[in-house]
Amino acid sequence: MDLDGIKGILRTFAEVEARGVSPLYEHLALRAAADDDVAGLLSVARDGEVRGTLLMAVAHRLVQADPIHPLSRYYPSLGGFDGVDSETWPLFRSFLLERAEKARALISARYTQTNEVRRAALLYPGVARAAKEAGRKVSLLEVGCSAGLLLGLDRFGYRYQCDGGDQLTAGPAKAAVGLHCALDLVPGAVVPKLPKKLALLDRAGLDRAPVDLSDEDELAWLEACVWADQPDRIRLLRTAAAEQAKHRPRLIAGDGVDDLASAAASLDGPLVVLTSHALGYFAAEKRAAFVSALAELASSRPVWWVSEEFYGAGLELVLPGRDELSGADGLATLGVVRWEDGKAEAHALARTAPHGQRMTWLPL
Repeated sequence: MDLDGIKGILRTFAEVEARGVSPLYEHLALRAAADDDVAGLLSVARDGEVRGTLLMAVAHRLVQADPIHPLSRYYPSLGGFDGVDSETWPLFRSFLLERAEKARALISARYTQTNEVRRAALLYPGVARAAKEAGRKVSLLEVGCSAGLLLGLDRFGYRYQCDGGDQLTAGPAKAAVGLHCALDLVPGAVVPKLPKKLALLDRAGLDRAPVDLSDEDELAWLEACVWADQPDRIRLLRTAAAEQAKHRPRLIAGDGVDDLASAAASLDGPLVVLTSHALGYFAAEKRAAFVSALAELASSRPVWWVSEEFYGAGLELVLPGRDELSGADGLATLGVVRWEDGKAEAHALARTAPHGQRMTWLPL
């Protein structure tokens, strides 16, 4: 990709993804988009991996390794308290360019790998619906699982804050990981009924490069992929990682399409396939191939797909024509899909905020 293309990606990241969410990353990405030297660092990224999130994660990882550098005072994840000011960009630029060789090495070797634990609160209603339809214990297979933290969603506690002050609760009462999610309703929608517990038969994750959380360097990279001015997300990540150490899921290294059937064959019973902001990393042709692979699996066993993706990367493939779900508002869509006699039956359940903080339930 040429330099202008890289700058455009950084500018879009700042104006669409970071604006209103991360003042630090919006500021840095906007200025990086106008700086040939900083933007140029991304030229060594793997095909399809030129992303603003990757540049920010690499910088975050380098600051982690040098926590006494003055730049760290802008990183709440490292104890910094300063907001963006006139010194933020010059410090960031000089810090990164002084470590340009290290930055390029990370950019060329790493993927942006997030494991947003709060998304479990978005997935839980979808998995619960699939399990109810199955009528018995189900197995989970997460495609694009990173470290597999979402595979522990049956062990988390959930508190959904509804309009009017009511609350829905689910999950074990004494869960080590507690998640809070705002829940509101589109006119005509009704509050979903959620089971207190999910009974799972088995679970596994599939990822091109699964993250081993027993490796401190891998855990540090996963933390670096969390936005630096959102320390609560990092604390939650650490709590979930500690809990996962007691119940390590099986993580399979492989391709989300080519290796889907073999990964699924390792799990018994009705199968629930999860994706959460994973298909956006697939090319359009590969997304279509993924859905075809799911349909093929469903020809020989009960299969559900719980999709928490932007509409264009997920449900649109099986539920076209829902322009109101397009994601122009920055929201993704939670959906559940099952196959009957080779035909996909898809339902959009909710609009979802990208980091799991809110969901808006839709009429069914």
